[in-house]
Amino acid sequence: MSRTTRRAPAARPASHAAPRHGLGAVAVIVVLVGLAAMAAAVLRLGQQTQTLSAQDVMGARASAAARSGVEWGLYQAFKGSWTACSNASQTLDLGADSAGLRVTVRCDLRSFNEGETSAGAVRTVRLYTIDAVACTSSTSCPDASAAVGSAYVERRRQVQAEN
Repeated sequence: MSRTTRRAPAARPASHAAPRHGLGAVAVIVVLVGLAAMAAAVLRLGQQTQTLSAQDVMGARASAAARSGVEWGLYQAFKGSWTACSNASQTLDLGADSAGLRVTVRCDLRSFNEGETSAGAVRTVRLYTIDAVACTSSTSCPDASAAVGSAYVERRRQVQAEN
C-alpha cells in the first residue's frame, strides 16, 4: 500500500485577492445626483432672473403710468373740473394700454393768504397736491390685499403746484 500524502492548500498571495464589485456603480450614482442638483440650481436661477426682469418692466410701466396720472391731475386742477378740488379722487383704467395698470389720482387744495397785492387786497395762494398711485390691481390703487402677491407692482408720484 502506498501512502499518498496530501498537501495542504497553499495560501493565496495578497495580489490575487477576490475583486470587489459595485464601488464604481456607487461613484456613478453620486456623480449623477450631483449633476442633477447643479442643473436644478441653474434652472431655478434662470427662472428667478426671468421673474425679476418681468417685474422690472412692470415697474417701469407703473412709474410711467403714475407720471401720466400726475400730469392728468395737474390738467384737471388748472384747466379741468378740479379747480376747487378738495379730496377729489379719480381712478383711471389703463388696462387695455398697459397690461392691466390702474392709476388712482387724488387732489387736495389748500389756500393761504400771502401778503397783499399792490392795490391793498389780500393775495391768496392756492397750493394743489396731486398724488397718483399706479398699480397692477384689478380694483383700485393702492390695494393692500393684492400687495402680498409676487405679481403686484405699485408706484407713487406726488407733486405740489401753486396757482
